[in-house]
Amino acid sequence: WDNLLVKGINHRKGIIPLRRNKVIQAVAVPVRPSSADSADSAEYRKQLAETYGFRQIGEPLPDNVTLKDVIDTLPRKVFEIDDVKAWTSVLISVTSYALGIFMISKAPWYLLPLAWAWTGTAITGFFVIGHDCAHKSFSKNKLLEDIVGTLAFLPLIYPYEPWRFKHDRHHAKTNMLSEDTAWHPVWEKEFETSPFLRKAIMFGYGPFRPWMSIAHWLIWHFDLNKFRPNEVKRVKISLACVFAFMAIGWPLIIYNTGIMGWIKFWLVPWLGYHFWMSTFTMVHHTAPHIPFKHSDEWNAAQAQLNGTVHCDYPRWIEVLCHDINVHIPHHVSSRIPSYNLRAAHKSIQENWGPYLNEATWNWRLMKTIMTVCHVYDKEQNYIGFDELAPNEASPITFLKRVMPDYA
Repeated sequence: WDNLLVKGINHRKGIIPLRRNKVIQAVAVPVRPSSADSADSAEYRKQLAETYGFRQIGEPLPDNVTLKDVIDTLPRKVFEIDDVKAWTSVLISVTSYALGIFMISKAPWYLLPLAWAWTGTAITGFFVIGHDCAHKSFSKNKLLEDIVGTLAFLPLIYPYEPWRFKHDRHHAKTNMLSEDTAWHPVWEKEFETSPFLRKAIMFGYGPFRPWMSIAHWLIWHFDLNKFRPNEVKRVKISLACVFAFMAIGWPLIIYNTGIMGWIKFWLVPWLGYHFWMSTFTMVHHTAPHIPFKHSDEWNAAQAQLNGTVHCDYPRWIEVLCHDINVHIPHHVSSRIPSYNLRAAHKSIQENWGPYLNEATWNWRLMKTIMTVCHVYDKEQNYIGFDELAPNEASPITFLKRVMPDYA
C-alpha cells in the first residue's frame, strides 16, 4: 500500500470542503498511518476518494495476481462479436451525427452551443467504432474492420493505422512511465528546459488540458519517423485517405456554406470531439494515487485493473460514445467489443470489486486532475506546477480559484 499511496500532506489538509464557495486546496496523497488495520485502510481510502472526487479508491492489487487471472474470471460471452450489435452502433452514430448537423443548420444562435455539444459527442461515437475496429473486436472480417475503421476516422481527420499502432503500445505498456504512448506525467527536466516551454506546459496540462489531444494528434500520427519500417506502408495509406478527405470534403463544405459554415459544421464539433477525447483519456489513467512506473517496476495486472479508472457519465453521453467510459474491462482485454463492456465490468465488480477505482464524472475529479497531476515524482507520484514554480503558475492558481470543487 505504501508503494501505491505515497508521501504527501496530512489528512486534514488533503480534504476539500464540500461547500461550493470554497476552492480546492493543493492535493497530495496523505501518509497512511503505519499502524492502521484493515478498517483504518478502508477509512483512509474513503477519505482519499472524497478528496479526489472518486466514488471508490481500490485496494492495492496483490503482486501475485496476473492479468491472466483476471481475464480467466470473465464469462466467455463478453468476447463474442455480434454483427447486429456492431452495425447497430454504426447506425446510432450516423443517425445522431446527422441529427446534430440538422440541429446546427436550424438552431438559432443561442441554441448553437447545445447543437454543437450534441454533434461533438455524436462524432466521438465514430472514434469508438474505429477504436473497436483497431482492436479487432468489431467484425470477424478483418479487411472489413480496416475499411470501417478508416472511414469512421476520416471525419475526425485521424489516420487510422498510425493511431492503431500507437494505441496498441498504450495497451501493452499502460502507465509505464516512458513507454506509454498516451498521456503520462511531465518530466521535471522538460519542465525546467526554458521559461517559454514551462509556461506552455502549464497551460497545456492546466486550462487547455481538455483539448490537449489535438497536440497529441499532431505530434504522434503524421511523422513517418515514429513508426517501424514494417508499419510505414500502412501508415502512408491512412495518411493518403485523410489528406484526400481534407482535399475533397473541406472544399465541398466551404463551397456550399462558406468559411463560417466550415467552422460551424465541422470545426466546432471537431473541437467538441477533442474535448471528450482528452477528458476520457485523462480520467481513465490519471489520479494522484495512480502511479506511473518504470518498466522494471511495472506490473501488468496492477496497471490495467488497479491503475485504470471506471467513470460514469450522463447516460446520453455513454449511449452516443458506445460505453467507451466503461474502461477497466477494455484494459483487462482489448478484445472485448464495446457493446459487451458493461457485462464484463459487472463480472469484474463481482470478482475484483475491492480493487477497482470508480468515479462519477464531477468537477472535483476534473479539478484534481487539472491542478495536481503534473510533474512526475517517484515518492509522491505527482508534484503540482504551483509547487515547483509558484511565481509562474498563474494558469494553475487560476483554475484552483475558478473551478468548482463539489462532486
